[in-house]
Amino acid sequence: MKATQKDFAGLAARAAQQARVFFFCGPDEAGAGDAAARIVSLLPDPGERVELVGSDLRKDPVRLGDEARSNSLFGGTRHVWVRAQGDEAHDAVEILLENAVEACPVLIVATGATDKSRTAKLLANRGDGLVAMFYPPDLGAVTAAVRAMANAAGLKLGSEIAERIARAGGLDTRIARSEVTKLALYLDASPETPRPVSATDLDAIGAQTEDDDFMPLVDAVLGGRREAIAPELKRMRELGLNPVGLLLAFERRAAQLAGLNARLGQNPDVANFLKAEAGARRIFWKDQPALGIQLKIWRGPRLERLVARLIAMHQSLMLNSQDAELLLAEGLLTITRIASADVKQRIKRTV
Repeated sequence: MKATQKDFAGLAARAAQQARVFFFCGPDEAGAGDAAARIVSLLPDPGERVELVGSDLRKDPVRLGDEARSNSLFGGTRHVWVRAQGDEAHDAVEILLENAVEACPVLIVATGATDKSRTAKLLANRGDGLVAMFYPPDLGAVTAAVRAMANAAGLKLGSEIAERIARAGGLDTRIARSEVTKLALYLDASPETPRPVSATDLDAIGAQTEDDDFMPLVDAVLGGRREAIAPELKRMRELGLNPVGLLLAFERRAAQLAGLNARLGQNPDVANFLKAEAGARRIFWKDQPALGIQLKIWRGPRLERLVARLIAMHQSLMLNSQDAELLLAEGLLTITRIASADVKQRIKRTV
């Protein structure tokens, strides 16, 4: 079975009943993790959770099968949760599938992998496997998800506050869920005793987010402003910004550009298109100038190469955490040079 965020909700219950190995991938790590948690909640008897990491399975691929076929410490059921990078779990999954002995459910959340990965190909055509690919959602989708979380927690909040939570979390549903949970505790809310949420309530519990610190560098790089890169990289070091968190901000913007490109089509009027998108609350109105520049640079094959480059950078950073800051800086400089060259070519054509 295969799914994306568009059809996962409708497929989840059947997959939880039929599949035994689940592979969650794509650039939206939060969405993949949420989907894995949803499958666990739908299992008839999930039992004990056994956590493994992909790097260990790469060294010892037999271990996954051993854990999946073992009984719980207390003699009950269990499920295995694997956090992997790319295809780290491929050999382990292959060995597990080759052995027909009954095994407990195995859920793999693979950062940096896609539905074209080798592991995904092992499962895509099997009735007992699920491959689910998740792209970062847009602002509207996360806002709707926040409202759904809030309703379930007994919170009454409007679209404006829900959007604020979505933006503050950098469109990461895990952060948004944490904020909703804190609001429910702060207001003593529950489904039986719902409470309204005000902007003052959100200010009282609101988490500090790095996303506002990330965006100047994101816009400088993707806009090809080479003169701004050195000061921004210096600021990144001074603020101690997390390299992986910063790269995730780039991945979110690349996914946003892909969605905008699809809706823009052959329309040459980018400015009015973005104005309409802001009016429909699919983008934040303050982002229009930067998005206007980036949409002219990152289109078609060039955007596809950008996404592939960001995924490769993510894998490299996770495998070389000690050199993450240096590797990120080198990769961002390369992307800036590509964007800058495009800007110069367009300027020459207009002169």
